[in-house]
Formats: sequence, structure tokens, C-alpha cells
Amino acid sequence: MWNERQVTSLRGRWKAGEATFGAWCTIPSPWTAEVAARSGHDFVVVDTQHGLIGYDVMLPMLQAITAGGSPSLVRVPWNEPSAIMKALDAGAGGVIVPMVNSVSEAEAAVGACRYPPNGFRSMGATRGRVVDSEWQLPLCVVMIETVEAVRDMDAILATPHIDAVFVGPNDLAASAGLASSYEGKDPDHRRMIEAIAKSARAHGVTAGIMCGTPEVAAQWRATGYQMLALEADTRLLARASEQIAERAKKLAGDPRAGSVNS
Repeated sequence: MWNERQVTSLRGRWKAGEATFGAWCTIPSPWTAEVAARSGHDFVVVDTQHGLIGYDVMLPMLQAITAGGSPSLVRVPWNEPSAIMKALDAGAGGVIVPMVNSVSEAEAAVGACRYPPNGFRSMGATRGRVVDSEWQLPLCVVMIETVEAVRDMDAILATPHIDAVFVGPNDLAASAGLASSYEGKDPDHRRMIEAIAKSARAHGVTAGIMCGTPEVAAQWRATGYQMLALEADTRLLARASEQIAERAKKLAGDPRAGSVNS
């Protein structure tokens, strides 16, 4: 069963107003997922939307995250019931549902996460019931990442049984015709992100956001965000690989030093 650091505790920490920090997995590998789970993060996300991860790899990644002692979340490819239910039946502690732009879409996400009478999830949590004592109440996290959703965010976040809202800052910026950035460099971008956190507080919903760096996480924490996702594994690997190659070239006096763009 889930230990004290698992989903029940994560939900409780959010309700208590605590900050939590998450790892983000885009590489299809149980080993990298286990490393992330053992690295001190408060939750680990398996990204099946933009990550290179299919169901057959997602399942052992969830097993590895459980072995590592962290709560697991799956960002599903879309707000589609079968994808949500399959992730939960495989033992994910919850799902992050992208591009939720209306109340009806929020209700659809919740419905796929909850059994009747609160939803329409089909009974049959094959792995979920084995590893999670709270398998009937997984975390339901909806993403607000468009101007359309921001306009309707109060109604969306009033939808019953939503645990958290997660902001995709780059998609939100693109939707508004602004330059993308995790930190919200454009004032209009920043105002929208801050407004989402305010609406979440008003509706008793946890506010989450993709941050990339600890510094950006600290910035958004100060505005009320609690679910703070740090850098994705692909970016971590790429940056570290570039840095070590660059340093080796400089030490060797290689004229190619400085030729790679980070």
C-alpha cells in the first residue's frame, strides 16, 4: 500500500497550504522514473502527452515510482475517458488533464476519475486497487493553459471533485499571442498566471504550474502556487551533457568550444 508520502499525504499537504515540488518524466524509462522518485521530489509526473511514453512503458514507470516511494501522476494525452481510466487502473495516483477550456470539459475529466455517483469511471482498477489504499479517490488535476480557459476559470474551478489546477505557462502565452516563458516575463502573461492562483484559492483548489527551475518555483510559490513542477528529465540530461562536453573542450583547448547552443 502507499506509504505516508503517497497520494493521501500529498492531498493533505496541499490542503495545509504546503509547497510541493515535482519531477517530470518525458524519457520512456523505468530507471529514470525510479531515480526521479528517489531524488527527494514530492511527486513524479509521467508525461504521456508531450513525453515519448506509451502505455507499455508507462506501467513499469509507475511501478518504479512506487518502488522509489513517491506519489505518481500521469499527464494523459488528452481529455479522453479511456486514457484517463487506463492510467488510473494502472496505478497512477492521479492524472493531469491538458487543455481544459470549459465547465463541460472539466466535468468530463472529473467524471472519468470518479466512480458513480460522482462520475462514470468504469470499475476495474487492476493495479490501482493493489498498490493504492485510496484507489477510488485519485488526484484529478485539470490544466488551464488558454485565454479561453482563463476567461471561464472561476466556473471551471468550481466544478466539484477537482483537486488541483495546473498551468501550462508556455501554451497560455501562445494562446495570448505572447512570448513564452516559465516566469511570465510579459506583464499580461504574469497577470493571467497570478489570476489563476487567486481563483484556485477562492475555490479551495490547489494551484500548480510548470516552473523549470527552483528560482521560478520560488517566484510562483510567493503568489500562491503549491504544486511546483521542476525541470523535465530530457532538459536536465541535455543541459548536463552540453555543459560537460563544453567544459572538456575548453580544458583541451578545442576550437569547437562554445559551438553548442544551450
